[in-house]
Amino acid sequence: MKLILLGPPGAGKGTQAQKLVEEMGYAQLSTGDMLRAAVAAGSEMGLKVKDIMDRGDLVPDEVVVGIISERVDAADCAKGFILDGFPRNSAQAEALDKMLDEKRLKLDVVVSIEVVEADLFARIEQRAKETVGGPRADDNVEALKNRLQVYHEQTAPLIKYYGDQGVLKTVDGMADIDTVSSDIKKILSEV
Repeated sequence: MKLILLGPPGAGKGTQAQKLVEEMGYAQLSTGDMLRAAVAAGSEMGLKVKDIMDRGDLVPDEVVVGIISERVDAADCAKGFILDGFPRNSAQAEALDKMLDEKRLKLDVVVSIEVVEADLFARIEQRAKETVGGPRADDNVEALKNRLQVYHEQTAPLIKYYGDQGVLKTVDGMADIDTVSSDIKKILSEV
């Protein structure tokens, strides 16, 4: 199973990805984690990333896709993988499609976790209170407003992009965590 979890910040993508890792044995591919791992491993792509990151520059899309390309070849991805935090825009989605096509792979499903945005602010504030070791730097109202604006400008258009490909499914992200998880697993069983 090869899937993407889409949704605005605070929708529960990371929580649901972790549940799928634990319950289904899929690999969670978080681009930030993969970039750090590639640097630590000293791979060819990792060396390129290290130089870019050492300069303080953003890692270009083609490099991120290269990291993902290396990662999906790993043994733990054979059963399936979840892309978490990627793609973030149409250019990345197109590059991902091209890379998967070159590997004779395709996405099985893209699950959009639909939420009521006004309720996200309360959810983020609650998460900030419950986070062991203190809240993430972006778990506050101002940061969420900025992240939502970026989401609407760059990532939300992917809902149409994947809908046009016929791989988009939606779940009600306002339900409790276990219900959302159950709804996602039902979608996966039907794919």
